[in-house]
Amino acid sequence: MPAATHPRDALFDPDERAVPSLPVCDHYSGVEARMRKSLELQAELGPVFDVTLDNEDGAPVGGEVEHAQLIAELLGSAANRFGRVGVRLLPAEHPSFTEVAATVLKATQPPAYLMIPKPRGLTDLQRAAKLVVDAGGGHVPLHALIETHGALAEVDAIAAHPRIESLSFGLMDFVSAHRGAIPLSAMSASGQFEHPLVVRAKLEIAAACHAHGKVPSHSVVTEFRHFEAVAQAAQRAARQFGYTRMWSIHPAQIKVIVEAFAPTAAEVDLAIEIIDAAERVQWAPIRHRLGGEDHLHDRASYRYFWQVLERAHRTSSATGAQLPAEVRARWFA
Repeated sequence: MPAATHPRDALFDPDERAVPSLPVCDHYSGVEARMRKSLELQAELGPVFDVTLDNEDGAPVGGEVEHAQLIAELLGSAANRFGRVGVRLLPAEHPSFTEVAATVLKATQPPAYLMIPKPRGLTDLQRAAKLVVDAGGGHVPLHALIETHGALAEVDAIAAHPRIESLSFGLMDFVSAHRGAIPLSAMSASGQFEHPLVVRAKLEIAAACHAHGKVPSHSVVTEFRHFEAVAQAAQRAARQFGYTRMWSIHPAQIKVIVEAFAPTAAEVDLAIEIIDAAERVQWAPIRHRLGGEDHLHDRASYRYFWQVLERAHRTSSATGAQLPAEVRARWFA
C-alpha cells in the first residue's frame, strides 16, 4: 500500500495551500503599558492570537516617530516570543508614514505584518505598498482596513493585490463616513449585524477575501466588558458572515473570540472520523453513517472537514480543547 499523502497535499492545489493560516484573533493595543501586557498574555496563551501594536490611534499626535521607536524596541525584545506581532502604520498620506515604516522595519525582529489604515481605494493601497518597499519592507505581508467608500467599492481589486494577506472591516469609520445616515446603533454588537449597509459591507469584504485566498478579519465590539455580546458577535461573524479572524480591543475579549471561532468538540470528532476514513481509502469517496442516516463524502467535503481540524489546531492552546495527541502527531507535527 502506498504511503499516506498528507491531507493538505491530497486535497488542495498549490494555490490553495498558499492561503495564509492566521490566528483567529487580532488584538490591538497602543498605550505602552497595554502593549507590554498584551505581549505577556500572548506568551502565556501561545500564538493563538496576534498582537498589533498601534502606531495610528495609539500614537500621540506629533509623537508618531517616537512611538514607532518604542514599537521597534518591543518587536525586537524577548517579549516577542513567537514572531506574531504586527504594526498598524499611519495612513499613506501622513507626512510621517515613511519614517514610521522605516523605524519599525529596522527592529531586530521584523513585524509579522503591517496594517495599512484608511486607503481610499486601490491606488492608495498601491502607493502604501510602494512606500513600504522603499522603506525596506518588501518582504513583510500587508493587511488593510476597509473603512472608506472608495476602498469598499474596490475591495475585490484590493483583495487581489499580491502583497495583501488580510482585510479588516473598519466599522466605526465606515459608519461615520455616512455622515449620520447610518445610526449610532449600527456600531453596537447587535446592530452591526442588522443595518443593511453595514451587512452589505461585511459580506462584500468576506466574499472578496475568500475569492482571492486572503483572510477576512471582522470588526470590533466596543462593549468590551459585555462578554456575552462579544461571544454572540464573534459566533455570528464566524458562522454566518464567513469571517475567519476578528479584532480584540481589550485583553478580556481574546479568549471569548478564540472560543467562538473554535469548532465544537462534536465538529472536531466528526472531522477526525471523516479524514481518517478518507485517508485509509486514499481519498476515494466513502459512506459515513451519522444520526441514523448514510452520507456520501468525497474530496469536496473532505476539504471542509480538514479545514475544521486546522481551525481546531489554531485555537486549541487558548480554549483548552486540544486535539488528541495522536491527531497532532499524525497531521500537525
